[in-house]
Amino acid sequence: MPKSRLSVVVTRRLPDAVETRLSELFDLRLNETDAPMDRAALIAAMQDCDVLVPTLTDNIDAALLAQASERLKLIANYGAGVDHIDVATARQRGILVTNTPGVVTEDTADMAMALMLAVTRNIPAGLAQMQAGDWAGWSPMANLGTRINGKRLGVLGMGRIGQAVARRAQAFGMQIHYHNRRRLRPEVESALEATWWESLDQMVARMDVISVNCPHTPATFHLLNARRLKLLKPSAIIVNTSRGEVIDENALTRGLRAGEIAGAGLDVFERGRQVNPRLRELSNVVLMPHMGSATREGRAEMGEKVIINIKTFADGHRPPDLVLPSML
Repeated sequence: MPKSRLSVVVTRRLPDAVETRLSELFDLRLNETDAPMDRAALIAAMQDCDVLVPTLTDNIDAALLAQASERLKLIANYGAGVDHIDVATARQRGILVTNTPGVVTEDTADMAMALMLAVTRNIPAGLAQMQAGDWAGWSPMANLGTRINGKRLGVLGMGRIGQAVARRAQAFGMQIHYHNRRRLRPEVESALEATWWESLDQMVARMDVISVNCPHTPATFHLLNARRLKLLKPSAIIVNTSRGEVIDENALTRGLRAGEIAGAGLDVFERGRQVNPRLRELSNVVLMPHMGSATREGRAEMGEKVIINIKTFADGHRPPDLVLPSML
């Protein structure tokens, strides 16, 4: 690499401390408006920088990569998920891709538990009642929810975040079950007191709560499709803090409206910001604006990982969080 400082373009505003450190180390250009860049702006950036730091709002597809200059050598993604980046095409064009795994694990698991409690205990309805001044006082049959102690939790995707959700659910007295591409090591499974289901169909049919924690890949697109959603018990709820594309959102909405699924807590949606309007109408659904990783600590740690990946690359070494197509 040349001795001059790398030119780095950041597509969204990051924490001040992260931007300050990036500016100290590199020739930094920021998106001052914090609005998602359109394709023209992304193309312009990719034609005039050594390193692009995108976020999940940037769709770095093959057509976009085809217009990048040979100067672009690293896409240092600010986030763990890379389904918005065509990693295979980037590698073919000699562009490395990195991400920020691990730092959002605990925050996302916290949100999964928060959504479980919000749905099962009718927290949004109680909050709305208090804010509207409609509370008439305590009543034995008012605002009844469902306890989660003793209930079966089925974790779909038992990676870092899935295991963190399982640990929290253990503390709430839930029974842990999971479906994963690979069975966990015996010592991990034992520590979590988790039961592995080779058949996803059989697992979802027997769970009280399903927590979606797998990434979005071609193999997981609509993994919870209309047929599988029909297998759920009418008393079951679904929580998704992973990727919206894993669930057939239209089929989920139909099941919730028909009373075939008791409730859902969703932090992600199949079409990003374009949330199915029928979901907003349902009292048994809690919707959050993708807040799973939204903590000050998490955002700062994501930035630190981006800096380490770029600095390691600039020093001529393999970035520690390099993403390969075989990993997806």
